[in-house]
Amino acid sequence: MTPVWPPKAPLPVMVWFHGGANAGGTASSPLYKDGTLVQHGVVLVTVNYRLGIFGFLSLPQLTKESPHHSSGNYGLFDQLLALRWVHENIAKFGGDPANVTVFGQSAGAIDAGYLMVSPLARGLFHRMIAQSGSPLGPPLPALAQAEKTNEKVIMSLKAPAGEELTFLRARSVPELLTLAGKQDPQAPAMIGPILDGWLLGRHPAVVFALGEQAPIPLLIGTTTREFGMTGGPDEVRKFIRDVTGTLAERAFGLYGLANKGTGNPDVLYGSAGDQWIADLAFRCPATTEAIWHAAGQHAAYEYELRHAIPGQEVRGSVHSADLPYVFGFFPKEGNIAGKFGDVDFQLAELMEKYWANFARSGDPNSEELVKWPAFNGDQAYIQFKQDGSVGTSTGLRKPYCDLYRDVLKQRMTPH
Repeated sequence: MTPVWPPKAPLPVMVWFHGGANAGGTASSPLYKDGTLVQHGVVLVTVNYRLGIFGFLSLPQLTKESPHHSSGNYGLFDQLLALRWVHENIAKFGGDPANVTVFGQSAGAIDAGYLMVSPLARGLFHRMIAQSGSPLGPPLPALAQAEKTNEKVIMSLKAPAGEELTFLRARSVPELLTLAGKQDPQAPAMIGPILDGWLLGRHPAVVFALGEQAPIPLLIGTTTREFGMTGGPDEVRKFIRDVTGTLAERAFGLYGLANKGTGNPDVLYGSAGDQWIADLAFRCPATTEAIWHAAGQHAAYEYELRHAIPGQEVRGSVHSADLPYVFGFFPKEGNIAGKFGDVDFQLAELMEKYWANFARSGDPNSEELVKWPAFNGDQAYIQFKQDGSVGTSTGLRKPYCDLYRDVLKQRMTPH
């Protein structure tokens, strides 16, 4: 989508990767296509990519077929191909192929982070915006591990031994989707991005810690609630202990769960379980990514959305609550629908300006906007508040994210 034709000069390009856990979603939604973001002087490209079993299945037979001795991550290669298409063709649509910003939300932001650490994507984009997703967050199995897991799934089809791939290729799309749906809904996705040894050779945490990611400006942030966690204090404690190991007692103290405590609720961030999930999967990976990126003298900017969808104030600013404001489209149905009013329209205009400024220059600031401080040693970030105003602070959830970083370092240290 191009704001004006013909443009007086090549325009910055924003390439969108949608969310949906790499298992669902579409870039063809009106939410992404029919809003006002493009009116801020950018060319907008929204990308569909293969999902679920079609986008991420790895099997030994597929690996054997590959000249790169790998399988899986086909959805990521779709995104990579889209960026190559943009590089070669976007000038015909008024875009500047030398000024491309990749931006995404949830799985789309995570996938963008994978491309940020992949040598195959170097030079294809020049800035990145990550909304509620970091490649440091989710598990990333190795190819061999994913192959074994997926073979167990395929066995449930009772395919003839040695002919599994032929058998799969003869199945209909609905049959394959049914197969992919057999996994435990409470378990991590069995079919998703992996360390395939081709597009991804090392875990993103290692690449970022070494400062070897793409040296491009980064804008990254989260909502206050993201996803919540059901279950009582004992279940939260068990989850925390499973993740933090020897650091569990420190974590219990932070979240108010020590000595059989029931947890410290927070008006902004929710219950102890809600806080833990958002810190572990979203907030602290994002903050850590910003810390490591800024440590390499690369521009980084962090935000926190505190504004809830109107009508959802009790739930707080949940996962995907940022989307109407970034795209300037206000859904009338679905999980992010609400009774949007003037405050929402003004907030959308504000966020769109910041996002478009960043796409234009790598800096979200302009004279008419509240100054967005760069993320450096003081870990400065901007807050989009419930009343539509903007504030700044430092060290988002720092004691909790310091704990996260210590856990991450333990996992990265060979034993």
